[in-house]
Amino acid sequence: MRISSKIILLVFFSMQLYLSPLIYAQITSFKDIRLLSQNHPDSAIMLVKKRYAKAVGDKDLFVQANCLQAIGWLCVNQGHYGQAQDYYFQADRIYTQLNSKQLLASNWSDIGELNIFNKQHDLAKIYFNKALQSFKIEGDKNGEASVLGNIGHLFEKVANYDSAFVYQERALAIYREVANKNGEAKIHENLGSIYEDLAKYDSAFYHFEKASDLYRETKDNYGMIVVLNNMGDIFRKTNRFPESIKLTQSAYQMAEKLGDVYQMAATTKDLSKTYALSNQLDSAYFYAERSRKLVLELYSVDGARHTAFFQALYDMNQKAEEIEKLQVTKKINLMMLWGTVVVLVLLIVLSYVLYSRQKIKIKNQITESRKQEAERELTEIALKNQLLEDKQLKQELTLKQKELTSHTLNLIRNNQFLEELRDELKVMVKDERRDQKRQMQQLVLQINENITQGVHWKEFMGTFERVHHSFFEKLIQRFPDLTAADMRLIALLKINLNNADIAVLLGISQDSLRVARHRLRKKMRLEQGEDLAGYLLTVS
Repeated sequence: MRISSKIILLVFFSMQLYLSPLIYAQITSFKDIRLLSQNHPDSAIMLVKKRYAKAVGDKDLFVQANCLQAIGWLCVNQGHYGQAQDYYFQADRIYTQLNSKQLLASNWSDIGELNIFNKQHDLAKIYFNKALQSFKIEGDKNGEASVLGNIGHLFEKVANYDSAFVYQERALAIYREVANKNGEAKIHENLGSIYEDLAKYDSAFYHFEKASDLYRETKDNYGMIVVLNNMGDIFRKTNRFPESIKLTQSAYQMAEKLGDVYQMAATTKDLSKTYALSNQLDSAYFYAERSRKLVLELYSVDGARHTAFFQALYDMNQKAEEIEKLQVTKKINLMMLWGTVVVLVLLIVLSYVLYSRQKIKIKNQITESRKQEAERELTEIALKNQLLEDKQLKQELTLKQKELTSHTLNLIRNNQFLEELRDELKVMVKDERRDQKRQMQQLVLQINENITQGVHWKEFMGTFERVHHSFFEKLIQRFPDLTAADMRLIALLKINLNNADIAVLLGISQDSLRVARHRLRKKMRLEQGEDLAGYLLTVS
């Protein structure tokens, strides 16, 4: 037995060496790899291994993720669910990084199928729903229908047949909409399986027959084998043994032609059952024995394939680790090289900076010295100009003050003259000559009206404002209710005239002046005892 096993393995590997180049030449997509994995998982893993190594070398994350997802399929087909989940999650991380939403949804759908095999039905439903939502957003009808079919299969597994029918019918409608006949065939096959579980054999046969027609139209021979065998099972279960034998033999012949040992073993086992039920015991024994030999062969081939599969997977992991180590080493070496270059550049830059700074420092010192000298000269010139301006201002102020004093004296003399004239006229008014009395009274009134008016006051106020710039503006801001008469009194107090001169200039008596000063103090809100003239002198 040990020798025969070695012979089988030797023959198997020899066939692989011969067939692999032919197989690789025909495989152009990851969909083809999935089909190849049904009967040649070892060849499929070697092909994926080759593509993954190239993708890692090319730093092509997209192809790397596709290869990792494909390895996940292959591990599921070989029953290695833990490893499959690890590869799916690696693909998930890369798809997420690339923001490839459709491929991410496809990967989620595969993870959902994996969880069905692991009997994690709730988790499978979560992944299916995520995939379904993503396919809808992206407008991928085929992806949407595929996930709906998987959800229907999930409900079938938990014996929730009503929900299973609903999802399978939705998937079928979408596949018809997009004219995906292979997808339609798969859904009809799923519906046939549900009806078979419910012992509704007519409905089951109808859907299997529809699937058979569609598989034949799309030339999907692997799908045809499974459906023909299922139709044979329906005939056997309904005691229509000749029809069952005919269909199952057709399935066997197709499997034999394709070299599908697994389906050959399944169909011969079903033929043995059918012949036994129809009391053809010789034929039943023949096919039972044939099935047993095929199963043994299948185990031997599967063992060899599993060995090759794991060897290729191990080699791939080792290769990936070696590549990763090389990349890490390369990164470290590159970082060290760049670090050395950076240090050298920094040293050169530092030397240049120090030299430049020293040079700039000397230049700045010379410039600063010249600048200070220029500033000193400018300061001296500015000081001289300021002294000249101050001298000029003092001269102008002296002239204005003299002018103001002159105006004030003119006003005083004018008013004094008018007062004297007014007093004389008052004496004349007392004379008994009535014809002159009325005229003199009119003169007195005119003198009273003009004693404090005229050009002299305008000139006086103008000169005052030039001497005491903005004085009235500041005062009005503090006390807005001051009148023009108040302003004249304030101006006379500001230039520090005595009460007698102020009364003369304003053309009023001393008593009236006291009343005016009292009212002005109230407007300016001065405390009792606070000097009015002194306060005005403090207002600049």
